[in-house]
Amino acid sequence: MRSYKRFAHVYDRLMEDMPYPEWLRFARTGWEKYGMPKTVVDLGCGTGSITVPLANSGFQVTGIDLSSDMLAIARRKMDQSPYANRMYREGGVLFLQQDIRTWELPGQVDSVVSFCDCFNYLLEEEDIKQAFRHTYQGLKAGGTFMFDVHQPAQFAKYAEEQPFVLNEKSVAYIWTCELDEVRSEIEHHITFFTRAEGASLSEELFERFEEVHVQRAYHPDWLYAQLKAAGFADVQIYGDFKWEPPQDDTSRLFYVAIK
Repeated sequence: MRSYKRFAHVYDRLMEDMPYPEWLRFARTGWEKYGMPKTVVDLGCGTGSITVPLANSGFQVTGIDLSSDMLAIARRKMDQSPYANRMYREGGVLFLQQDIRTWELPGQVDSVVSFCDCFNYLLEEEDIKQAFRHTYQGLKAGGTFMFDVHQPAQFAKYAEEQPFVLNEKSVAYIWTCELDEVRSEIEHHITFFTRAEGASLSEELFERFEEVHVQRAYHPDWLYAQLKAAGFADVQIYGDFKWEPPQDDTSRLFYVAIK
């Protein structure tokens, strides 16, 4: 639940290999199954890598994130879109700095999405329950809520495979992990080296900063039960971008809940 600061400015470089097209494809398939929305909320939108393509596709999208730095980059991306003027003029895109546990809009929306394991950053069970309740309240009847999380076994895999390193001309990092098996919680320690502002590619002048990010994994059945407790009428669980039940080796669990 922290706001990313300097990390926001290297985030897209580090995440450029993430499967954003697959997340967008999963969402569209879900909407084809359960009803195509007009209004969508992207919870934990970060730098807008899901929000902006959705807005460009004609959806009325609200991107919500706790980090003002991430939102500033998301707005910059939207500004660079050829559809920006029309989107802003017609109210097709909005970015809000809010906590995903307590988010709210003046009116209910047709769909809520939250991808790239945002809900793993909620570290207490009550945080999850609160976020589910607010999401339920923010949806219209029949609305869809789609999100993904890492399952507990994925954190054990991270702990076994660490450390992770990156060494490129403009950015490098050393990434280590500490796993708390009792809480199914992992603490990521990342030391970044980024080329100093104004330094040319020929200059070996870097700035160092450190980030600590903590995630917690929840048992799939517990998350299912909390969605039902929040009021969702139909809840389905899928694995790794496929509309099929998760397997033992599934990395990401996808939840689709209908109000």
